[in-house]
Amino acid sequence: MVEVQIIGTGSYLPERVLTNEEISKVVETDDEWIRSRTGIGERRISTGENTSDIAAKAAFAALENADLTPEEIDLIIVATATPDCYTPATACIVQNIIGAKNAVCFDISAACSGFIYGLNIAEQFLRGGSMKNALVIGAETLSKILDWNDRGTCVLFGDGAGAAVVKAGKEKGILANHMGSDGRGSNLLKCNAAPVEINNPILRKEVLGDRVTGSTGYLFMEGKEIFKFAVKVMEETIEKLLEKAKLNIDDIDYIIPHQANLRIIDYTIKKLNIDKEKFYVNLQNYGNTSGGSIPIALDEMNKKGLLRKGQNILMVGFGGGLTWGGTLVKWSK
Repeated sequence: MVEVQIIGTGSYLPERVLTNEEISKVVETDDEWIRSRTGIGERRISTGENTSDIAAKAAFAALENADLTPEEIDLIIVATATPDCYTPATACIVQNIIGAKNAVCFDISAACSGFIYGLNIAEQFLRGGSMKNALVIGAETLSKILDWNDRGTCVLFGDGAGAAVVKAGKEKGILANHMGSDGRGSNLLKCNAAPVEINNPILRKEVLGDRVTGSTGYLFMEGKEIFKFAVKVMEETIEKLLEKAKLNIDDIDYIIPHQANLRIIDYTIKKLNIDKEKFYVNLQNYGNTSGGSIPIALDEMNKKGLLRKGQNILMVGFGGGLTWGGTLVKWSK
């Protein structure tokens, strides 16, 4: 039977650090307000690099860690809610930057669950035997879609990218997956694209008359509803993964949650009565990087030497859509 392992990780964060104190000069807030409600102290923001740029840098790092060349990659999946453009796919731009000329490339949009969705999709290709090596990237430049006058969102998010190289092999790797979606909550966390009528010269006068309107292009979130959704699906996903893998929580060495809000993570810890030390948290440094959140944390753990061969690592996330999912892997490096 074909198994699928993560054989390399990489990440990239823009150099520009944006502190809570700096944000307080733009919008009415302060460091204590942000930290007490989110656990975030600072985040990174791009000063010109687009999503493809930061994704490519994370990809190069992951390839180096996996000891593979770009030409050996058969598939590139970029999970992002902030692509460079409507078309082409950011994955195709990344392919060109890194020189992965043999890869099939496409993007997926599952918000903060994107990296988990990407891992699941890549696994199917690899288990099917049509491909051997895949590159899964979660990358965001959320700073370009934030309303910097809305303290309910602008304090939460940051830019960054994480990547993983997954390979078909014989050793145990991915042990279990779980994913879900609920479109009934699609309005709770969203960023509008261009409206249908605004650029159509035929419809513009009929629909709008003399009014001038258009999409804000800003991220919008119903924070309280997202919190309730998040704590519910975090708990359910962890339990589902353990059930599918026939493991219990004591068998898990680390849990890497989506780095959205420390209150969500703390609530999950208390609800499931899990040792807090099992959870890896770095949102205090980077904020919520959406699709980049989990792979950035995974790579940071890898660089610190926390991950060892044979460990059971559980990754769990949630996001707009509404979407959620998790992956349980046996570390194979």
